[in-house]
Amino acid sequence: MKGMDIEQQLSVIKRGSVELVDEEELVAKLKKGRPLRVKAGFDPTAPDLHLGHTVVMQKLKQFQDLGHTVVFLIGDFTARIGDPSGRSTARPPLTSDQIAENLKTYIDQAAKILDPDKVELRYNSEWLGKMSFMEVVNLASHYTMARMMERDDFRKRFTAGDPLGLHEFLYPLMQGYDSVAIEADVELGGTDQIFNLLVGRDLQRAYGKEPQVVLTMPLLVGTDGVQKMSKSYGNSIGIADAPREMFGKIMSISDDLMWTYYDLLSDLSIEEIEELKEKVMVGDLHPKVAKESLAMEIIERFHSEEDAAAARDEFERIFSRKEIPDEITEFEIATDADALALVDVIVDAKLCSSKSDARRMIQQNAVEVDGEKIADINAKLTTKGTPLIKVGKRRFVRVKFVGR
Repeated sequence: MKGMDIEQQLSVIKRGSVELVDEEELVAKLKKGRPLRVKAGFDPTAPDLHLGHTVVMQKLKQFQDLGHTVVFLIGDFTARIGDPSGRSTARPPLTSDQIAENLKTYIDQAAKILDPDKVELRYNSEWLGKMSFMEVVNLASHYTMARMMERDDFRKRFTAGDPLGLHEFLYPLMQGYDSVAIEADVELGGTDQIFNLLVGRDLQRAYGKEPQVVLTMPLLVGTDGVQKMSKSYGNSIGIADAPREMFGKIMSISDDLMWTYYDLLSDLSIEEIEELKEKVMVGDLHPKVAKESLAMEIIERFHSEEDAAAARDEFERIFSRKEIPDEITEFEIATDADALALVDVIVDAKLCSSKSDARRMIQQNAVEVDGEKIADINAKLTTKGTPLIKVGKRRFVRVKFVGR
């Protein structure tokens, strides 16, 4: 994408974004004709990454393809406090060992999206870990308590009388100072990061530097089509998920949501995506085929082309021909009983998150035992043999009873 004029670059940069502060400033920076320093910070607070975490990384990739300098900032120091954005309680502190372990996941996954040879990898402990207490006081002097309390999450917790630690007010200041230290021209983040990103602009001015442009990206909606993607909501597509599981989850999203995933996750150009949309709209291409192409692209990115092809073939075999997958998880249950409540077995085998969820799936005719649909929520499962339980379209478990 190098060699694009400013209007073309703006089109790529704004693709899928929510807010750009400020477009005129970005144009002025681009007119200087030098590569921009584009920063995104990642606090390694958990080892499990899902596709929602990669939205900002995909935007970084687009900046990289435009010839700009990507600064991939690891918040190894800020992770010890934890980002309070959107939180109703303070985050528990992480140990150095936890941060180091989580770091492996972030860097490895980033290398599957970005060109690692063209990434400036930095750690904010480089400067934050060396600041004197006087320098911290000076940093804090550039922001008022009133401005901090403009944050919705801080204000809600304060009004409700919930604990709000002074150290949490330091987090946006530290993230903002990262932009000062890096001399960022642009900073990316999710919509929940807008306050922290704007603090960076203010602090750069306070330290006599040109303020960064802020670009926010939407929080990716999960497979349920309603809530943001989150492992706790049970609607996430994990980067480390098995290829066949990733394929099935991507195929489960709605046709409308598919285009959002294309915009935020695909390497296809805007023109190529629009062409796909047009083909689907006029009936020249079935939405299922477009969704399969998206699933293949994402699986190839995090696994391999062979894994993607195998996942597609197995999906077709299971859902188009109603066959059983090649590999089925085996779950052992220790019991002396002659029969167990099917609902209990489903939950114990982690096919459903709760008994109410299991009953709902039975009522929706979405539960089978050895190929036979179960309609009775009070059904019992005999503990003889090794029954195959299927819940929904993708969840299979072979149950083995021991102890009899």
